[in-house]
Amino acid sequence: MSQKKQIHVNAFNMNCVGHIHHGLWTHPRDQSTRYNTLEYWTNIARVLEKGLFDGIFIADVIGYYDVYQGGTDLTLRESIQLPVNNPWLLISAMAAVTEHIGFGVTATVGAEHPYTFARNVSTLDQATRGRLGWNIVTGYVDSGARGLGQDGLAAHDARYDRADDFLTLSYKLWEGSWEDDAVIADRINRVYARPDKVHPVQHEGPYYRANAIHMSEPSPQRTPVLFQAGTSERGIRFAGQHAEGIFIGAPNPAAARTASRHLRQAAADAGRDPSDLKIYVGLAVIPGHTEKEARDKYAEYLQHANPEAGLAHFSASTGIDFSQYGLNDPISYGPSNAIQSATQTARQQGWTRRQLLEQHKLGSRYTTVVGDPSQVADQLEEWIDEGEIDGFNLTRIVVPETYADFAELIVPELQNRGRYRTAYAEGTLRQKLFGRGDRLPDSHPAAQWRHAGVTA
Repeated sequence: MSQKKQIHVNAFNMNCVGHIHHGLWTHPRDQSTRYNTLEYWTNIARVLEKGLFDGIFIADVIGYYDVYQGGTDLTLRESIQLPVNNPWLLISAMAAVTEHIGFGVTATVGAEHPYTFARNVSTLDQATRGRLGWNIVTGYVDSGARGLGQDGLAAHDARYDRADDFLTLSYKLWEGSWEDDAVIADRINRVYARPDKVHPVQHEGPYYRANAIHMSEPSPQRTPVLFQAGTSERGIRFAGQHAEGIFIGAPNPAAARTASRHLRQAAADAGRDPSDLKIYVGLAVIPGHTEKEARDKYAEYLQHANPEAGLAHFSASTGIDFSQYGLNDPISYGPSNAIQSATQTARQQGWTRRQLLEQHKLGSRYTTVVGDPSQVADQLEEWIDEGEIDGFNLTRIVVPETYADFAELIVPELQNRGRYRTAYAEGTLRQKLFGRGDRLPDSHPAAQWRHAGVTA
């Protein structure tokens, strides 16, 4: 018999109070109002490592949600990803209390510059001994663009064009500036780095230009593990070229299978091995020792959720102010410069405001799995096998209860079924995920910028 496909799980989080399941910050056991303390994050990191999670996937947004009701009143009252702090400043603290979990951290291309960003990444990849991943986003709220001095977001596809150029320059810095044996740390001859092994990078792109040496010596992975979440046609093409981990939304395994096949074909079209992709679905899991316990917990959570806050978040995702429509009015889903996949789905389904509020009854539209360990494991296996995905971004409902419950109740059941690791493998995040070494494979576009003295 062939070996069962292992299930990968990331904890999905954000450096804020209300992330996905809006309103749950009011639950008496939820600790997310402590998001601005290191102790909150180091405790989460320990819980995740005990549960043998792959890592923590930290979302971020540059800007705030001001589409619903034409302002930020509800956003502020319910803390709908506002206030939101920098996720990158948390990594060192979490890494210091763990040995294995990875960190998939979001950075928006338009808010960074490749030269300085490349140094930030190399620094953290060195400090974590190769546990860093970057979730590449191009931005989707006008408020962030205005904060950066622009009139509004650039056109959707143009943002991906900028991201392509950003990555090309980053690859040149990470992969091509320092050869593998540039650093010799020779005390006797007073040579730390050999000048003949360090090379300036030259880049003249449509958005960025540079002529400089990368400021950091090579980190264990050189290029971090690359995550991406866009599933518009342009986003899929971008993912097929660059991404190693792809985060998708899907209401059921059949939809996940369609999206997965499309993404893997995009990788093949870009000359890559489709198996070089790990595809994750966003999922909420509410387990109990018994089905009744799980159902009771779900009912308890519903008492604290705010469907309207979830709808306000969805307004930002689509660029549509749903507050201007009656509960049963037809909604005009016109062209969007925000998240195109979200708008396209809403347009195809023709959802009314009443239907959207029902979908957001737990504060979000995420698919929710409720049951005892066996029932939950059955559904997770169905998603993996029928949906042709690799794992899940487990969204938090009550913190840290969501993660602790999964570690205590679901992980042992999956281990008994041969579906989940029983111990961490050694090595970097990339090695743990793919088992093929620390560096990007030769088929990845970054490889073309490697100096002759740099190996995969």
